[in-house]
Amino acid sequence: MSDGTKADDIALALEEAIVSGEIPPGSTLRQEHLSEQFQVSRTPVREALRRLAALGLVSFEPNRGVRVRMLSRDEIREAFMVRAELESLATGIATPKMTDEDLAELERAERRFHRATEALVLMSHEGRQDLEVARDWLHLNHSFHDVIYRAAQVPLIERMAKAARRTFLVKPVWATGGDLDELYEKNDRQHRAIRQAIAARSPEGARVLAREHVLSSGRLLEAILDKVSAQSRETVAR
Repeated sequence: MSDGTKADDIALALEEAIVSGEIPPGSTLRQEHLSEQFQVSRTPVREALRRLAALGLVSFEPNRGVRVRMLSRDEIREAFMVRAELESLATGIATPKMTDEDLAELERAERRFHRATEALVLMSHEGRQDLEVARDWLHLNHSFHDVIYRAAQVPLIERMAKAARRTFLVKPVWATGGDLDELYEKNDRQHRAIRQAIAARSPEGARVLAREHVLSSGRLLEAILDKVSAQSRETVAR
């Protein structure tokens, strides 16, 4: 395996860990530790970190190493705008390519996401906080869209869209309750509408729904950030 391929694998693994919240913002990534973890030399590790820096996930800080960073509000908005266009494009391309097996897989993914949404809202109503429930919701959200990417067979668009969706960092910004629960349920309904448009072989309809869905997801994240900020201010005030 070449250093370039190793760097790809390391960058992808680290990106997933950062997106899932396993590696939270502010964490320091040390090259020697990563070399040991992935059992490679430092060359592919350095290249992987440079790729993450290009995506805005980490920053190189003098005398402090490489740190995981939180994206600004403006960066988040831009990322969702980009992702909305890419997701819309991929969904339109995938629609006429979808086989019966693909549609069945998409329906299964939608049902799993629906159950995860129900679990998330139930947790909120019970006043509980469970990071695993939140992670499952996010993972199953991505799994639904991954079925569409596979059917579309547009690897460049897929890579770009997945880079843009890294903005939903679960651990530091997760919140539920009130209007947020309605937004989670809206997200679930949008998945169903997208699947139905694809099943009806309507590329334009599926494109429009996919675009609005991603923009709606961006509004959901902003609402989460607003709630987390308000909770932080309340804690400080006490």
